[in-house]
Amino acid sequence: MVRYPVGTSGQTLVLTDSVLAHFDRHRQRKWLQSEAGGQLFARIERAEIRVEEATGPRRTDRRTRMTYHADRAEEQHEIDTRYPQGLHYVGDWHTHPTAHPEPSLRDLTTISETVCRSSHSLNAFVLIIVGTDCASTSLCVLLHDGRNQLRLHPEHRLQKGESRGADGHALDANEGKYSPGAGNPAH
Repeated sequence: MVRYPVGTSGQTLVLTDSVLAHFDRHRQRKWLQSEAGGQLFARIERAEIRVEEATGPRRTDRRTRMTYHADRAEEQHEIDTRYPQGLHYVGDWHTHPTAHPEPSLRDLTTISETVCRSSHSLNAFVLIIVGTDCASTSLCVLLHDGRNQLRLHPEHRLQKGESRGADGHALDANEGKYSPGAGNPAH
């Protein structure tokens, strides 16, 4: 499970182990492997958005090494069948054939249009881009409100012997020195 604090809202986006395993199964590790993608479904409580299911890819999606076009009718069917179960559509995911993915202009345009055209009561949708490396270092996690994006970084839990300075960066307990990225995969 990976937790992402959502700015100063007090909320946390949680990706469950089953969602991370789904991403891992579809990473583009082979040269000719096509992009994969799908939707994200979550249970929403006051302080936690818990992503419990990632769907896709579907046989009817159009996929190449560098592009992913979802079957929108199938996506709507997924939304319609999961909502009565308490699972809310909260965004999309797809892969990129690079270790540390960044959203393309098309990615940002697509999620912006999805936010603006959808009927929902959320402040933003989630966009996750899955890279080729392991889950902890190869996910680009964004919130998009239709105009602006916010990149989320995983919560870092302190390891034994590690502490934080006033600015939130890790302090090296062994040497007593300030270390801006020590033990923090987000830096």
